[in-house]
Amino acid sequence: MRARKRCDTIVLVIAPDAGVAAWAAENIDLGLGLGNVEPLVLGPAVVPEITDPAEAENETELAVLSAVAHGNGPNGLTVVRAALVALGRLDQEHALVYFQLIWNALREPMRQALEALVMERQIEGEATFPPFMQKLIERGKLEGIREGKLEGIREGELKGKRDTLLRLLARAGIVLTEDESARIQTCTDVATLDRWIDNALGSKTATEVLS
Repeated sequence: MRARKRCDTIVLVIAPDAGVAAWAAENIDLGLGLGNVEPLVLGPAVVPEITDPAEAENETELAVLSAVAHGNGPNGLTVVRAALVALGRLDQEHALVYFQLIWNALREPMRQALEALVMERQIEGEATFPPFMQKLIERGKLEGIREGKLEGIREGELKGKRDTLLRLLARAGIVLTEDESARIQTCTDVATLDRWIDNALGSKTATEVLS
């Protein structure tokens, strides 16, 4: 970049984790006496905690960095809220990108706290967050619910086929070893279970069934 742009160049590292920030700030020795590179690091100790929505609106990008750096800290919810309120002034394309950066940096407890706050404000009729954020959180919840339902349906189908197979084996007088029983109970492939059920009709041993 220095050669291409013909200007002074630095290495900038954005590290939300304090340990990573300390590591990244170390000088990089180029060896052979050729000099070194000292990265410029933006870590939690350098990025201020912006909790005032008005300040966040004036320095939106800095507010986003603040949310990424301090969103999981003691004042995390206040910091994140200020940044998200500021996103309402941006066009939706930029706001979505910044929101995704903040959301990805949050750990699960803070995500849940943010979701609860959004729902609380919605119930109270206080429009303190950009509408797109509410839609994104709701869509994420719906996708999670949908995935959970699909997983539940799939597990129910597998359990039904396992139970059918075990009943057929018991009716045929075929006794399973612990390993054979565990193999059936841990099978998560519907096609395999269907094949074993077909094999159970007319087989005399578990080996023939589980072939």
